[in-house]
Amino acid sequence: MTIQQVLLLLLLWMWLPHPCHTEMLFRRTPDLRPKSFGGRASGNDGKAIHRQKRGWMWNQFFLLEEYTGSDYQYVGKLHSDQDKGDGSLKYILSGDGAGTLFIIDEKTGDIHATRRIDREEKAFYTLRAQAINRRTLRPVEPESEFVIKIHDINDNEPTFPEEIYTASVPEMSVVGTSVVQVTATDADDPSYGNSARVIYSILQGQPYFSVEPETGIIRTALPNMNRENREQYQVVIQAKDMGGQMGGLSGTTTVNITLTDVNDNPPRFPQSTIHLRIPESSPVGTAIGSVKATDADTGKNAEVEYRIIDGDGTDMFDIVTQKDTQEGIITVRKPLDYETRRLYTLKVEAENTHVDPRFYYLGPFKDTTIVKISVEDVDEPPIFSRSSYLFEVHEDIELGTIIGTVMARDPDSASSPIRFSLDRHTDLDRIFNIHSGNGSIYTSKPLDREISQWHNLSVIAAEINNPKDTTRVPVYVRILDVNDNAPQFAVFYDTFVCENARAGQLIQTISAVDKDDPLGGQKFFFSLAAVNPNFTVQDNEDNTARILTRRNGFSRHEISTYLLPVVISDNDYPIQSSTGTLTIRVCACDSRGNMQSCNAEALLLPAGLSTGALVAILLCIIILLVIVVLFAALKRQRKKEPLILSKEDIRDNIVSYNDEGGGEEDTQAFDIGTLRNPAAIEDKKLRRDIIPETLFVPRRTPSAPDNTDVRDFINQRLKEHDTDPSAPPYDSLATYAYEGNDSIAESLSSLESGTTEGDQNYDYLREWGPRFNKLAEMYGGGESDKDTS
Repeated sequence: MTIQQVLLLLLLWMWLPHPCHTEMLFRRTPDLRPKSFGGRASGNDGKAIHRQKRGWMWNQFFLLEEYTGSDYQYVGKLHSDQDKGDGSLKYILSGDGAGTLFIIDEKTGDIHATRRIDREEKAFYTLRAQAINRRTLRPVEPESEFVIKIHDINDNEPTFPEEIYTASVPEMSVVGTSVVQVTATDADDPSYGNSARVIYSILQGQPYFSVEPETGIIRTALPNMNRENREQYQVVIQAKDMGGQMGGLSGTTTVNITLTDVNDNPPRFPQSTIHLRIPESSPVGTAIGSVKATDADTGKNAEVEYRIIDGDGTDMFDIVTQKDTQEGIITVRKPLDYETRRLYTLKVEAENTHVDPRFYYLGPFKDTTIVKISVEDVDEPPIFSRSSYLFEVHEDIELGTIIGTVMARDPDSASSPIRFSLDRHTDLDRIFNIHSGNGSIYTSKPLDREISQWHNLSVIAAEINNPKDTTRVPVYVRILDVNDNAPQFAVFYDTFVCENARAGQLIQTISAVDKDDPLGGQKFFFSLAAVNPNFTVQDNEDNTARILTRRNGFSRHEISTYLLPVVISDNDYPIQSSTGTLTIRVCACDSRGNMQSCNAEALLLPAGLSTGALVAILLCIIILLVIVVLFAALKRQRKKEPLILSKEDIRDNIVSYNDEGGGEEDTQAFDIGTLRNPAAIEDKKLRRDIIPETLFVPRRTPSAPDNTDVRDFINQRLKEHDTDPSAPPYDSLATYAYEGNDSIAESLSSLESGTTEGDQNYDYLREWGPRFNKLAEMYGGGESDKDTS
């Protein structure tokens, strides 16, 4: 019989009711009076003392979890010694799950569980029991507390916190290298049996990995596992409870293990010899090609450094390691020449930069290859004998003199003839020229160092057979100085002498400048062109000289200005000299020698007005002129007013010109044909009865058709005037040749009244409003005049 079977029988035996265990008697509480039961003792007072008999004896209840029966699960029985079996007592249960999870038969005291209980949810329940008299509801036994403890069964399998684990281990690790630890948990009671004792085993991943049964640590099981052969492994680990015995529950997890790289592979060139080609015209720094050594490792373990270790072109070529592609780029270090050498051989080495000492035994972590570079011939441009030329020439050479010669050759085997020319952008003044056949540079214009000391030319050489291939070389021409300029005064001197000057008095210090630049520096000599009785020159021997007076007293009345010729010469060869003339004015000075006046006419001016008074008078005249100008401007900007102002209403604007027209014979005043010929409409004219304030652009209206009636034309013009926003807001009197049919006021013309002998009454004009008051006064006044006459 196995241990599991023994435990199962023991549990079943505990489920069965046993009177000695299930009839539990409660303990009495200290505050209740004891009940007597067998046994006596004598007290101090001599009376017999009866010992209380315990009515309840109490133990824990045990209940197995996960009950699968159809009936309620029996827990135990409560019984009081006060229970006579007549039903007078009532058992009451309270506490955790009382009435729901646990129920009690109030007559018999039997306790049952109403549903399955999971120990993992709750391991024990605390309840209280009491027996009361059914009729009086008074407790016959004190309330007592008891515990129902849930016995565990193996109903939970071990679980891992992660379904999939990810781990890594370096390749080539020794056997037993720890990879990762996995841990499973079991919800069963670890203190009861082996339900929570977990044992680990490997289901998948052998023979590469193993797992420790007790700890769950995964270790390598094979030596020298190579990442280059296999990188990924999947291991399935099982965790089983009951100590791994049969019948235990189990759970699994997956561990993905990656072999990380170590530098266990040296770089290898795929070819022992590599051939490259490059044109001889390739400039320095041109990439010829690349070499690459393969390395089975990855990351920094595959990093390679390239170098040229041997060969006949070590000084002609370089190799640079390209980090991102791990290639060696071969570049040109010096200019190539097909005619000099056509083939170069290099020995290139590739070596790992990060070498693991543990794997030195696998061999040297480097490799070599041979690189052969062939130089290809191209039609090269001419080559000058120098990279630049410097010619020095004196500025006084004659035209056509050769200042130097440049030389160039064709590097190709054909050796084509060369043609030379000057880049005129570097010689805009065309001072120089070059012989196209031999490269001799000569002058075509005079040179002047004082204008330009350096000339930077660019000479172009081209093959006659292939003029497109050209080469340039800089030519620097330095113009050497020749003493061809005479010294002159450094500045213009404004010299004066005081009338009260004494003999030997210094009146001016002069200096000179020279455009030439002699090697020994400038040296000037000063002297007078002729003996002067009034002034003399004293050379200071430092390229300056002093002008001194030779006599006392000078008068502006006699001579106001003196001219003093001074000869300035240099000491270079040939000697150059010039004569500069100083203008010396005679001035009135104060006692300290400060000049006051140098004008001779100033002595004749009256002394009545001072300079300040003259300035004040001038300022007054300017102010008066400004006031006159402002007044004229204000007058011009005054607001313009209408020519005619009405006495009563500014808009009742009847204009009287006091000019009798010439009648129908007068054709100059108004062109009446305009009204009768609508096609001859002119632009609107400005009103002449007021001064126009703003000039509005007249609006040209379309001309009426030839067959339009004059009446429609006049109505159209009236409508346009009424709606025209630029028309002035005045009621003006317009004259038309056509009056219309009639009006309410009838005709106002005096033409008809002149034909009748009777006088007309115009009093009704006063009833038409203020606009007709002026007419009423004019015509009404005529009647009164007649009466008085």
